[in-house]
Amino acid sequence: EVQLVESGGGLVQAGGSLRLSCAASGFSFSRYDMSWVRQAPGKGLEWVSNITRGSPSTRYADSVKGRFIISRDNAKNTVYLQMNALKPEDTAVYYCTSPLVRGQGTQVTVSS
Repeated sequence: EVQLVESGGGLVQAGGSLRLSCAASGFSFSRYDMSWVRQAPGKGLEWVSNITRGSPSTRYADSVKGRFIISRDNAKNTVYLQMNALKPEDTAVYYCTSPLVRGQGTQVTVSS
């Protein structure tokens, strides 16, 4: 079964940090670019970041640039999102995505 499972979300105060993980299974993880997207309450999906499959290059939305870091470990079939200097406006459900499937999401709540 093609699957992505996120973890690492939670409640954090503004200025804090969280590290999200996304474990992939059922497909050749190293062959695919991976992305993180998020959905804030009452809003649509927002692209956050992506990382290419090889000699990885990364891109970030302006809203998170300089605060978030995406990385991947192909040996562990896992992609990460290190989130620093979190703001209340970062509150959202965060989803890991590939061209094949999207995970179920993990809730991140940032209190002011």
